[in-house]
Amino acid sequence: MNTPTSIDIKVKIGKQLLEKGLISIDQLEIALTEQKKNGRLLGEVLVGLGFISESVMRDMLSQVLGIASVDLESVVPDKSALDLIEKEIAERYTIVPVSFEEDRQRLKIAMKNASDLMILDRVHALVGRKVELVPMVAGASEIKKAIDQFYGYELSVDGILHEIETGEIDYRSLDATEDEYSQPLVRLVDAILADAVKRGASDIHFEPEEGFLRLRYRVDGVLRQIRSLHKDYWSAIVVRLKVMCTMNIAETRIPQDGRLCLQVQGSRVDFRVSAQPTTHGENIVLRVLDRAKGIVPMEQLGVHDDTLNELKMMMARPEGIILVTGPTGSGKTTTLYSLLNYVKSEQVNIMTLEDPVEYPMDMIRQTSINEVARMDFANGIRSMMRQDPDIILVGEIRDEDTADMAFRAAMTGHQVLSTLHTNSAIGTFPRLLDIGVLPDIMTGNIIGVISQRLVRLLCPHCKKEKTPSEIESKLLDLEFENTGHKIFDADGCSHCDNTGYKGRVAIIEALRINNELDEAIAKRATLGELKAVAKQTGYKTLADDAIRCIMNGKTSLTEVSRVIDLTQRLM
Repeated sequence: MNTPTSIDIKVKIGKQLLEKGLISIDQLEIALTEQKKNGRLLGEVLVGLGFISESVMRDMLSQVLGIASVDLESVVPDKSALDLIEKEIAERYTIVPVSFEEDRQRLKIAMKNASDLMILDRVHALVGRKVELVPMVAGASEIKKAIDQFYGYELSVDGILHEIETGEIDYRSLDATEDEYSQPLVRLVDAILADAVKRGASDIHFEPEEGFLRLRYRVDGVLRQIRSLHKDYWSAIVVRLKVMCTMNIAETRIPQDGRLCLQVQGSRVDFRVSAQPTTHGENIVLRVLDRAKGIVPMEQLGVHDDTLNELKMMMARPEGIILVTGPTGSGKTTTLYSLLNYVKSEQVNIMTLEDPVEYPMDMIRQTSINEVARMDFANGIRSMMRQDPDIILVGEIRDEDTADMAFRAAMTGHQVLSTLHTNSAIGTFPRLLDIGVLPDIMTGNIIGVISQRLVRLLCPHCKKEKTPSEIESKLLDLEFENTGHKIFDADGCSHCDNTGYKGRVAIIEALRINNELDEAIAKRATLGELKAVAKQTGYKTLADDAIRCIMNGKTSLTEVSRVIDLTQRLM
């Protein structure tokens, strides 16, 4: 791969700025003349003369070089990255470390000139040749400001708390002030958010009690208390959180919602924030929406090959409804986005209606419902039908109006994807009847139903082998006397924070509707009759898929029993 020279870059930048109408030919000539005098980069000269803003120049350089850009004002500093490069080196080369991935030995650094091989070579010599360097484009003044902010301040949660306890807390000027980063509570909030993302938390709970503040993370679907803070800190922390997500800091009596976006661990992370008044103060919960983890290719969902083929067969049908069912937090949104990601192309118009939009996707038109503007699911579908869609995603079928519009869209040649709250795939049909959908409408219009749960994966470093007991053998359909079968259980080590589990996988049952099932649905068949017909086509239940995961050593029987009822297998 040929590295572009400084002359190539200068020509491309000047040409693109002119083509986009961001500068005039006269301004370019002036900048080039100045550049010859002092030898600075063309971008620096254009910014210095006031012809263009630094953020626009940063994005233009990113396009020309084919290197990602970074907005350092929204970056949460990574202490492990800062420890690798001293402040003196950062100032000398106008660089700032953004994040360091220890497992992959990859260091992201922001540079004013991301194509400068000499600087990259010097940094490589400092951090070691085994570390992969990922340069990112940033403005020179942004880098200098970030160096002043990030270096010299304590950045770990424990260190900041020690600083607060031994020093004087200034609760004032916690909003957007020039030197807000010097405030320890501002850094404390950033450190907590960064720590939660690093641990893979899906939710962060700030819970005020009578005498203290409890901080809990939901990691792999289970809440864990991380630490307790003195109640005196809470008033300043809640103000900082509200300022970050543009909530009303003066209002404490009614629930509020907000959003904020930060660069954490080198990638963009969105947080959906909810504040709820309680007896001991406002309870705040942040949902972590990590874009890097939210949109997963269908082949990487971790499902069995048979289930993956069923999903692909469902998506191959051009019209009808595909329903994904399961409780809150069972990964329905991730599955739906994976299905959309599988079929998106320039030839297909995909539109979504969500409450709210969680992960922005390219080539897909996404809309959030808005009760104030009377944009609910039913009205939203009605409006989308006039937008010439091929595929429609409806966040949730909650009532008869939404169900009616969704099925109407399916009957007029569209593929519709949505979610429904039921305990199993078979339970979808009585639930639709309860909402008010007639069997005649369901027949021929439902492509398939996907029911799922999320179970934690056993930590590969510490899982321990065991022989199943008599009751465990019955649950797993094994012969107790056959001692050849082994299963695994959780133990705990430093890799998994002594929980025994690391990561999660979806347990899925995929029910593709065929002619026999359609006839049974039209006749209002019972759950037992529907299940019998489905099993004739090779339908595997959630329990069947879960047991397959247990026998493969992916998870434990204890973990599966937490989310799926296996006791029916004893009857």
